[in-house]
Amino acid sequence: MLLTFANVIDNYRHKGLRKKLLKLLEEKGIFDQRVLTAMDNVPRHLFLDNAFLELAYEDKAFPIGEGQTISQPYTVAFQTQLLELEKGMKVLEIGTGSGYQTAVLCEMGCKVYSIERQKKLYDSTRILLEKFNYRCKLYYGDGYAGKKAFAPFDRIIVTCGAPEVPLQLLNQLSIGGIIVIPVGNEVQNMLKLRRTEAGIEEESHGDFRFVPMLQNKNR
Repeated sequence: MLLTFANVIDNYRHKGLRKKLLKLLEEKGIFDQRVLTAMDNVPRHLFLDNAFLELAYEDKAFPIGEGQTISQPYTVAFQTQLLELEKGMKVLEIGTGSGYQTAVLCEMGCKVYSIERQKKLYDSTRILLEKFNYRCKLYYGDGYAGKKAFAPFDRIIVTCGAPEVPLQLLNQLSIGGIIVIPVGNEVQNMLKLRRTEAGIEEESHGDFRFVPMLQNKNR
């Protein structure tokens, strides 16, 4: 099937480029086939400006406006794999951005709640995801605050660099739940935190670079 949007086509060439990208991700250590299948189902080039169409399936981050970027595919795959997702899980995403990571979460059968702090991105991405029939709930607001009204969440993913782990997000995580968050300033350490009856279990998964997570936006 050819998926079309704004005169851009997801054709056999694009599908072939995605297959090559997925092979590269496997070589770099992505083993969760559910993650790879989800990323195979999401045409990344449709979440980028037309200027980047020919580069969409390189393992690179690209600007999407408002000082934000679409994460490189490896980062998307790595964070998603760390979440240990199961179909039907309620997932809170901090940083909707272009909507690419959101779409991957939806493809994995999750109930996605996503917060974006940049109004222009929120407006454009909401329209884009609706066009693709992704049934997720998007909000313009402060990612630090999370979405208490819909808590607890089975999983929380943060797609921007936080100076520390926001306590409000930890409090909105269910027992047994996982939050994956890059923590740091210039360079972030990818943390995987699991909330248990006894407290928080923490794992470190290497250094990454993200745009910063900012506070005090409208909720």
